[in-house]
Amino acid sequence: MTRKQFIATGAAPALPAAQRSGRRPRNVLFLLSDQHRPSSCGYMGDSLARTPNIDALARTGVRFDAAYCTNPVCTPSRASILTGLYTHNHRTWSNRTPWPFEIKTAAHHFSRAGYVTGLIGKMHFVDAQTHGFDYRLDFNDWYQYLGPKTKLYADELAQANSGSGLPQIDDLWADSGDPWKGHRTPDGRAGLVAIGRSSLIEERDHFESFVSRESSRFLKRFARQHPFFLVSSYLKPHDPFMPPKRHAEMFKAEDMKLPESWGKVDLKRIPAEVRDRIGKHGPSLELAEPRNARQRIAMYYGNVAFLDESIGQVMNTVRELGLEQDTIVLYSSDHGEMLGEHGLWQKFVFYDPSAGVPLIFRVPGMTREGGVCRAPVSQAALVATLLDLCGLPVPQGLDEGPLTPFLREPERKATRPVYSEFALRTKAAKYMIRDGDWKYSFYVNDMPELYNLRDDPGEMSNLALEPAHRSRAADMKAKLFAWHKPSELNA
Repeated sequence: MTRKQFIATGAAPALPAAQRSGRRPRNVLFLLSDQHRPSSCGYMGDSLARTPNIDALARTGVRFDAAYCTNPVCTPSRASILTGLYTHNHRTWSNRTPWPFEIKTAAHHFSRAGYVTGLIGKMHFVDAQTHGFDYRLDFNDWYQYLGPKTKLYADELAQANSGSGLPQIDDLWADSGDPWKGHRTPDGRAGLVAIGRSSLIEERDHFESFVSRESSRFLKRFARQHPFFLVSSYLKPHDPFMPPKRHAEMFKAEDMKLPESWGKVDLKRIPAEVRDRIGKHGPSLELAEPRNARQRIAMYYGNVAFLDESIGQVMNTVRELGLEQDTIVLYSSDHGEMLGEHGLWQKFVFYDPSAGVPLIFRVPGMTREGGVCRAPVSQAALVATLLDLCGLPVPQGLDEGPLTPFLREPERKATRPVYSEFALRTKAAKYMIRDGDWKYSFYVNDMPELYNLRDDPGEMSNLALEPAHRSRAADMKAKLFAWHKPSELNA
């Protein structure tokens, strides 16, 4: 079957005999966060990160310490997570691009196998398509729950911000404009995004509490009678960096340290795009001041702590229902967060804090406790992996095969590179390849980057223009273009 046929039909081979005979398949619980940098977890040695529930998953499963998103921004990355395709194949180019209807998701594949499929939380579909999910609750349902208290969240955002879910669908405000304009309480911020503070929303009313509560309701309603594929998708630690009061008070700005790379980047040896981002301090102009940067870092960790507790609530429900031994649990995030490293904030770049993601699998009866895989892997492999683990057919045409061999043998070496893309079909398009210890980034109209991550894990020394590494850069570029030639989409 060709890729074109797969995209058009979502066709898959017949179910295996075990499934046709009615034997109950394993359940899947996919815990997904937004903008969780891979290093900000206790199991990675971060002493600030209060992540006991995520750490517990890592101790009882296999963690992937070199996992990458396919695109360091929400919508294209999430499309890859659920379709198993890289951006240039699923064609969800940006946060304003609706997912193509004809491209099938993991929800379609699991539903066809008899699973009840649920999506509770953020997925950034951009429009009203459900993409195969039987049961769906999202930001708009949360606003129904909040009622008049929605204004507290509108105040936290200060203006329209679809990445944070208001509006959840841009088109709903396209004709009449922002309905909250003139009704928000200004907070004096200099840019689009606040530095961060304690939220005025009560803890039980936060989106994360809503997602956990409704995920538990889904499990109690369906899990005893049906195999399930449930995606519990949280907004945090994505902005607004406004955790509940209890979690905000866990971290103080004066206790935070600025990253080692703060102010130390050689601006002459990085792409102009990155140089501009460093100079502008993203959408929070106040971050030029170190004290404000420390405050933002503190509130990020508050968001992480609240996220972890929310995940723990769902895991408690899994245990209470006796589902632990029949449920695959996967934790990951759609991309990372620079959090001041290189003087950068948010995502959009290919440095590991931005393009890297936490990735943990716990598979009853397969994964041994505390397995660590250091081979570079892509989130484009998640669909194939989950189907394979459940004994379901893996459709032809996916861009990455299952990670099952790494789950059985975490120490095994990678056999192929992984890739990432950003801003496709624009003049700012760029592409990344990670092959072994080497990472190369090609910018359509900017300076390339080449880093040896074994010798330079902080990605501070760009080797792309050095004569001694010219051959290596050319080889990496050739491999990248053999995978996908940028000029095809940027002519």
